[in-house]
Amino acid sequence: MDRVIPVLRGQRRSVRTFEHGWRDGAMGGEGTVGQLTRREELLDEIVVDEADFPWLNDRFVATPTFSEVKPWFDESLVLMEAEKYGQFDNAYDRIADTLSLVAPSGAVAEFLVLISGDRARFRWSDQPLADG
Repeated sequence: MDRVIPVLRGQRRSVRTFEHGWRDGAMGGEGTVGQLTRREELLDEIVVDEADFPWLNDRFVATPTFSEVKPWFDESLVLMEAEKYGQFDNAYDRIADTLSLVAPSGAVAEFLVLISGDRARFRWSDQPLADG
């Protein structure tokens, strides 16, 4: 697949292909449990119910504290769907800088989470991705 998306988290990001830099790992299969958190606050307990490489999917059940960051996800999703990747990068900075995606082995280095209704799609890397 050669569709492009911004790679997320950390320093300024660049546009890459879906496959570049992402790999299956500790949170890579159906039934795997992880968490989306803000500091110590749980926003979603992730139970992977569908693996469609390179994406993992789960049923998103928002906690009460999620309402504080929901507008960030709404804005990011609109920009991603409109293929406004530069604006998406800027909007997603708040998510990447504030939240963590935690696998059973600990917080992952890089992640992308898109939330639409009661579904969350995510990808992650346990190693920082090089800018480029």
